[in-house]
Amino acid sequence: MPSEGGKATVRFGDDAVCLISAVPNRGFTVSTSRTEAQALTVTFSASRHRSEITATIRPQSRADVREVSW
Repeated sequence: MPSEGGKATVRFGDDAVCLISAVPNRGFTVSTSRTEAQALTVTFSASRHRSEITATIRPQSRADVREVSW
């Protein structure tokens, strides 16, 4: 899933979302967080922008991108 801050690749399984790779674009750093096996958030951060990619399998497999600039 591409974003302004970088690209994340995930695998959707029956019981979990697995991170395959997270590659930040120039000027961005990357971090990941997980609250449960069924959801994963990849955050690409720069000085004036943040891209958040959230992948989940509940209620169905999907990924959403949120872009925030200030």
